[in-house]
Amino acid sequence: MTENATQPQTAAPPGRTATVPTGTGTLTTSRALVTSERTVDSVIAEMERFSFQHGELVLEEETAPARIGCVVPAYNEEETIRPVLKSLLAQTRRPDVIHVVVNNTSDNTFKLAKKFSGRHTRKRNGHEHTTTVVVHDIGKNPDKKVGALNYGFLMVQDYDFLLGVDGDTILAKDTVAELEHEMLSDPRIGGVSAIYTLDNRQRGLVGPLLLTGQRAQFAAFNMQNLVRGRNMAVLGGQCSLFSIPALKDVMDEHHQRSPWVRDSEVEDSLLSLQIKNLGYSTKISPVARAQVGGMTTMRALDGQQVKWNYGAIDLMWPGQRGDTHGQPFHPNMRLRWMENVSMLTNIVTRISFLLLLFASLSIGAFVFSPVWLIPPLVAIALNVRTALAMRDHTWRDVLFAVLFLPAEIYLWIRMGHFVRAWAKFLSASRTDNWAAQARAEGGRGWAYLSPLVLVVFAAAALTWIWTTLPEIVQVSLLWVGWPALGVLTAVQTLFMLRRLMRRQHGYRV
Repeated sequence: MTENATQPQTAAPPGRTATVPTGTGTLTTSRALVTSERTVDSVIAEMERFSFQHGELVLEEETAPARIGCVVPAYNEEETIRPVLKSLLAQTRRPDVIHVVVNNTSDNTFKLAKKFSGRHTRKRNGHEHTTTVVVHDIGKNPDKKVGALNYGFLMVQDYDFLLGVDGDTILAKDTVAELEHEMLSDPRIGGVSAIYTLDNRQRGLVGPLLLTGQRAQFAAFNMQNLVRGRNMAVLGGQCSLFSIPALKDVMDEHHQRSPWVRDSEVEDSLLSLQIKNLGYSTKISPVARAQVGGMTTMRALDGQQVKWNYGAIDLMWPGQRGDTHGQPFHPNMRLRWMENVSMLTNIVTRISFLLLLFASLSIGAFVFSPVWLIPPLVAIALNVRTALAMRDHTWRDVLFAVLFLPAEIYLWIRMGHFVRAWAKFLSASRTDNWAAQARAEGGRGWAYLSPLVLVVFAAAALTWIWTTLPEIVQVSLLWVGWPALGVLTAVQTLFMLRRLMRRQHGYRV
């Protein structure tokens, strides 16, 4: 280093240090180093042994950008397939390829999607990016959505990530970019889900009520996952980004030909559980958002919710299927157990209250106590907090929560779905719930009315039994029933208060 050799050298007095200018800075050496035998020049020369020469610099190799293959399973989606594909092509970070897999369809889904086939090139920030859209019509597919997803996986299995998007899900412009950023930030992530919401701007009476209820249901579920370390129990098929190596590891570990299996009512929940079992994490993004299609009729909502509940029970209950045993204590199942216990408690408290109220009024023994107003008020506060936590909340969401009655009606509807799912499970009914949901969405079937029929017959039977009981027995039942209900309601209220007071860390759903 010629430049260093021409710099003045300063001798260090005893007990002092000498600062020596160099070409890139200064070198400070103690009196112990600068001795008569070792000059400052020798110290600098020794230090230069540890510096890199021009040809010795080790630079990190530039890695190729990740490749994302998108799979869109589509079944009778003629009303939504165009906006779905438009939203994918409008992304700030487009998928590299989009495979639309039309299956079992009887409408114009294929014809409308086919118009998007081909290469779509766009220049952004000085870079040119091309997305290829390929539309497949696989005809009759006995495996339905699972079969379409697995068909799409075969098309993108050489990519880095698989983006699964339902045929009725519209993505925000930065959704794919946010999901990719999350995946690239941590190699331990096997999949990440967007936050789902629904559009409830439909007119009428029943449709807006059901859509607003589903929005509240989705919001509460998403918030529960966000505040639990953003660990997502279910990587939903509506909009989730999967690591292809993680999917292949699932196939190898469980001896599967494909990532999704057809013998589960909730294929997305099972796959999430399997990914988690292999040591990967399953996350929910706090910023990526997608608007999904909701159910606007009682029949369609029943078909969807019963299938979801039945599949969750199948995963929770041990040893139900020969190839994949239930895992009741798996971390992904904790939230499911909490939901089921909460729903059972809601059923017991509400039916018990109505029965005790009717029984007390029938013999003139009812005495109103303001204490019974506390649980509804806490429920209203919790519902309002959930509504306000929605990033795009509307007046309907807030009114739904404040008025209490709409939220209570929707809860009773969900209680009916819960009872139907458990009844089918305990009766070992092996019906095709995918087909049942399809029939319900097509406006066929009356099974959704069975809980109402059951309530009517049960109410009639209990009324007759009550009227035949001696007065001393009636009084004794009331004397025991009201305190027992009070204790159960108090415990339930404490859990609601815990959720109400829990920090949400600024998350918006």
